[in-house]
Amino acid sequence: MPEIISQYGMVFLAMACLFGFFMAWGVGANDVANAMGTSVGAGAITIKQAILIAMIFEFAGAYLAGGEVTSTIRSGIIDIEKAGFSDSPELLVYGMLSSLLAAGIWLLIASNRGWPVSTTHSIIGAIVGFAVVGISVDAVVWSKIWSIIASWVVSPMVSGFIAFCIFRSVQKLVLDTDDPFTNAKKYVPFYIFLVGFVIAMVTLVKGLRYVGLDLSYNQSIVIALGIGGILSFVGVFMLRSIKELPVGDKKSHFGSVERVFGVLMLFTACSMAFAHGSNDVANAIGPLAAVNGVVQSGGVFLEESQLPIWILLLGGGGIVAGLATWGYRVIATIGRNITELTPSRGFAAELAAATTVVFATGTGIPVSTTHCLVGGVLGVGVARGIGALNLGVVGRIFLSWVVTLPVGAALSIMLFFLFKGIFG
Repeated sequence: MPEIISQYGMVFLAMACLFGFFMAWGVGANDVANAMGTSVGAGAITIKQAILIAMIFEFAGAYLAGGEVTSTIRSGIIDIEKAGFSDSPELLVYGMLSSLLAAGIWLLIASNRGWPVSTTHSIIGAIVGFAVVGISVDAVVWSKIWSIIASWVVSPMVSGFIAFCIFRSVQKLVLDTDDPFTNAKKYVPFYIFLVGFVIAMVTLVKGLRYVGLDLSYNQSIVIALGIGGILSFVGVFMLRSIKELPVGDKKSHFGSVERVFGVLMLFTACSMAFAHGSNDVANAIGPLAAVNGVVQSGGVFLEESQLPIWILLLGGGGIVAGLATWGYRVIATIGRNITELTPSRGFAAELAAATTVVFATGTGIPVSTTHCLVGGVLGVGVARGIGALNLGVVGRIFLSWVVTLPVGAALSIMLFFLFKGIFG
C-alpha cells in the first residue's frame, strides 16, 4: 500500500464525503431549481410543493438510477494507465478532492447570483483541468470528452425539438379546437401515461440493477406500461374535480384548460425531479466514489468497483439540502424570465427535458439538465413565435454556460497543487 494512502486514507475519505456533500448541496441549490423552475413559473405548484416533490423524487432518482452516469464521472474521463495512478494513486485522490471543492465553490457563487449554470460542466471542467495541468494531456480520454461536449450541443436541440412537437400537438388537439376544455380532459391522461412510461422504462432497464434487481427488457416494458396506466388512471380521477369556469371571455375559457394542464404538471415535475436525480447526482458522487475506491483498496484504482449505497444516499441528501435552502434563487430565472410560461407550455418543456435526460442517463452520458430544460423552454417559445422569447436572458444564460468550464478548471488546478503541497 502506498505510504500516503495508508497514512492519510481516512482523512482523504472524510474530506471526500464533506466536499461531495458540498457539491451535492450546490447541485440542489442550482440544478434542481432548473428541474422545478418551469412548474413554479407556470403557477402549477408553489415553491414549498416544489421542495417536497424534489425531496422525494430527486432522492429516488439518485438512489434507483444514479449508478450508470456515476461510473462515467468516476472512471470514464481519465485514462488510468496513462495517468500513472498505479504508481502514485494519491494524485487521483488530490485531483478528485480538488474537482469536488472547485465545482462546489463555483456553484455557490452562481446560485448566489441566480445563474442557472451546468453542474455537469462544472465537475467535468474541474476533472479535465487537474488532469491536463497536474498530470499530462494524455491522461484525459479525449474521445469521451468530445462525446460529452457534443451532447451539450445536441441535448438542448433534441429537447427543444421534442418540446416543440409536444406543444404543437397540444395546440392542435386542445388549444386550437372549438371545445378546448373537453379536449384537455380527454387527452391529458394520454400525456400522463407517456410521462409514467418514459420514466419507468429507464429506471427499470438501467437503474434497478444497482439496487439488486435485474429485469429483462420485455419484463421492463410490461411493468412500465402498467405504471403508465396506473398514473393515467390517477390523473383521470384528479381531473374529475376540475370544473369549467363560467365563460365570460376567451381568457377565462383558457383558464379552465390551464387548470387541467396544471394537474399534468404535477406529474411532469415529479418526472423531471427523478430524471435530474438519476443524471446529476453523479456529478457529486462520482469523484467521491473514486476516492472511496482507492482508499478501500489500499491504493489500487479499480475501474469496475462496487458503488456503495451510502454514497448514493449522501448525494441524494446533499441535493435535497441545497434545494431547501437556496433553490428559490435560480427558480425565478428559469421559471419566469426566459418566456412566459403557462401549465400547457411548461409541461411540454418539462416532459421534453425529462425524456432527453432519462435516455442520456440510460446510455451513461452525463448531459446537462440545465441545457435540456432551457432547450425545452426555448422550443416552446419558438412554437409560439420567436418574439415570445426574452433573448437578453437567454444570452446571459449561454454566457454563464461558457464561463463555467474554464472557471471550474482554474479553481481545480489551484486546489490540486494546494493538496499536493499539504500532503506530499
